[in-house]
Amino acid sequence: MINTLYLPELREMLAENRTEEMAEFCTAVHAGVTAEFMEGLTPSEAWRVLQHAEPFRRCEIFGFFSEDKQLQILEGEDRQEIAQLIEVMSPDDRVDILEEMDQGIVDELLSLLSHEERRNVIRLREYPDSSAGSVMTTDVAKLEEHLTVSQALAELGHQAEELETIYYLYVVDESDHLRGVVSAKQLVRSIVQPDKSLEELMEEDVVKVDAFDDQESVAQIVARYDLLAIPVVDRQNRMLGIITHDDVIDVVMEEAQEDVQRIGAVNPLEETYLKTPLLTLGWKRGMWLIILFFAALLTAFALEHYEARIDQHVWLVMFIPLVISAGGNSGGQSSTLIISSMARGEIQLTDWVKVVRREIAMGLMLGSLLGLLGWGAGLFLAPKPMYAAIIPITILCVVICGTLSGSLLPLFFRRLGLDPALMSNPFVAGIVDILGIIIYMSVAGVFYSLYPMAEAVAG
Repeated sequence: MINTLYLPELREMLAENRTEEMAEFCTAVHAGVTAEFMEGLTPSEAWRVLQHAEPFRRCEIFGFFSEDKQLQILEGEDRQEIAQLIEVMSPDDRVDILEEMDQGIVDELLSLLSHEERRNVIRLREYPDSSAGSVMTTDVAKLEEHLTVSQALAELGHQAEELETIYYLYVVDESDHLRGVVSAKQLVRSIVQPDKSLEELMEEDVVKVDAFDDQESVAQIVARYDLLAIPVVDRQNRMLGIITHDDVIDVVMEEAQEDVQRIGAVNPLEETYLKTPLLTLGWKRGMWLIILFFAALLTAFALEHYEARIDQHVWLVMFIPLVISAGGNSGGQSSTLIISSMARGEIQLTDWVKVVRREIAMGLMLGSLLGLLGWGAGLFLAPKPMYAAIIPITILCVVICGTLSGSLLPLFFRRLGLDPALMSNPFVAGIVDILGIIIYMSVAGVFYSLYPMAEAVAG
């Protein structure tokens, strides 16, 4: 509501070219709020307003625009002005936005960057998607180990303007090998010992990641050690850059979205839902539906195998949905819990025995509860009270089967090097449906073969 109230005034400023007022507008409030006030402006109008801000402030506000508006500005405005904007962007942000642009425009812009910045962009774009190198920034506070506290503070003052964050100061040798880390707080507190060297002050046991490590494992490490940033090194332990906490949040959200889509039996979308073409969306959903369709056909074949028994004992049909839903739902619960726990690093492959024990216990608890309810329903619908026992025994077995399938299949997929989320709830449910029918008819078959014997003994 507030941003629409500012639109007439902003357009009036532009029409009358009130330079000082537009410069003040760009600096008066938080950059994110300023970007919100500019939402109603066209990309061209927004860019004209930004021209009255200092380069770093312009870049900061620009970062809060929607991706569509950013791309329209980058592709539609003067190339020289855009190159100046890209120069002051953080390395990881500019690589991300350049990846979304037409390659011809990217080549034009790269040719306008300084040699150092151009080389940096090209190097970062070479890292595989979803690797630590693809999300790191090279703007990092690096200090040589021989510096004293006073010298380090002076050097930090020279570097500060170019840095994205100075939570941690990384200590390197002359060849850029990572030797240790000093927190900014620790350095400031040591100002009373100005001649103390960083080598004496630093912590040598540094939590770090390789540039080719998967971004999801990086996010888990950052969360485990509660870090604000983590250094990225190459195979020779040379310092390449850092991944900051805001980038880790982006990674976590991206990975979580992919897992949710896979759990729902949809291949992860590369774009947002509304931006994904219908044919692409249909393919990503349809390929899984086809797989699940054939899984459902197996359930039909399983039922066809027991057609004679069903024809003879029609009342069994009434409980088929109950049996397969109990197994599918319990399996879906287990797979969701295991997949989410693995994503957070709470469960490792070596924990499979503990998982089996817990899921068997959980299957017994839940299966007994649901079986008791099913037995009560069976007493009303079964032709004889003894046959009602088929329902609770079946449900108990099916729920145990569901919890074990839902928990072990994601672990099995991880063991094969695949994403556990591929073992989605519908996929687990499809497997458990088939097993449920087999268990149900097998239990019923045992009862109907034993019942005449029991009657004969009683007689």
